[in-house]
Amino acid sequence: MVKKMSNIPFSGTPEQEAQLKAVIDASKHDEHLLMSVMQEAQGIYGYLPIEVQEMIAEGMGVSLEKVFGVSTFYAQFALSPKGKYNVSVCLGTACYVKGSGELLDEICNVLGVGSGECTDDARFSVEECRCVGACGLAPVFMVNDDVYGRVKPEEIKDILAKYN
Repeated sequence: MVKKMSNIPFSGTPEQEAQLKAVIDASKHDEHLLMSVMQEAQGIYGYLPIEVQEMIAEGMGVSLEKVFGVSTFYAQFALSPKGKYNVSVCLGTACYVKGSGELLDEICNVLGVGSGECTDDARFSVEECRCVGACGLAPVFMVNDDVYGRVKPEEIKDILAKYN
């Protein structure tokens, strides 16, 4: 999966920027702490927009290319914000065999975004996961903490409509 940068404008606050600068200042002496700084930055902002990556690169004295490379290599980093409703589709073996790939396709179709993306109104984001521990209900997807099992693609539109 190729990570896509967000189409939602960055809207960080001065408080968030101050938090990030404090994290960077505490770690800028050691380039090996880059991932730790990036993890804390994602905790502050919820994702790593290019503006945050630029602050990290400048503050840590590393290239933006290095920060971007790390953020796109590791699955733990998100380049797009999470929506109010985060839709997570299980692609673990049991779910995949039972059709979760088709569920993911239909969810993306209904919402008009791809996996790893957020809708323009920031209501929904979509992501893939490997197992939610509900194999007996396969195929499974979640909307925030709500679990939906034994779902058929034709049910997706009505399920997502509950969150509008």
